[in-house]
Amino acid sequence: QVQLQESGPGLVKPSQTLSLTCTVSGGSITTSSYYWSWIRQPPGKGLEWIGYIAYSGSTYYSPSLESRTSISRDTSKNQFTLQLSSVTPEDTAVYYCAAKYFRGSYDPGEYDYWGQGTQVTVSS
Repeated sequence: QVQLQESGPGLVKPSQTLSLTCTVSGGSITTSSYYWSWIRQPPGKGLEWIGYIAYSGSTYYSPSLESRTSISRDTSKNQFTLQLSSVTPEDTAVYYCAAKYFRGSYDPGEYDYWGQGTQVTVSS
């Protein structure tokens, strides 16, 4: 059973870079046909897909966030990381890492495995 755990600062100042790490257990992030995503939920709003890194290492980002987003991985630690630059208070949200098998997707409803989420607040 794949398990995911988010970690990172809960408070980020405006204009800085948000950085979160997802640690995966119960499976390897290089296992064929798995896709590893970051998804967020701002207060009072629905889930928003941010981007994914595939088992191959290729990445794909939401067009609305692409200019500020980078997802990378450390295969030796079985982790993948989100960096979101130039944050504003509108980036305040609960951030989740999630995984699915077979095909990458921008639809949060298609993801099978989820971390418990971590609150990130952007404020000075």
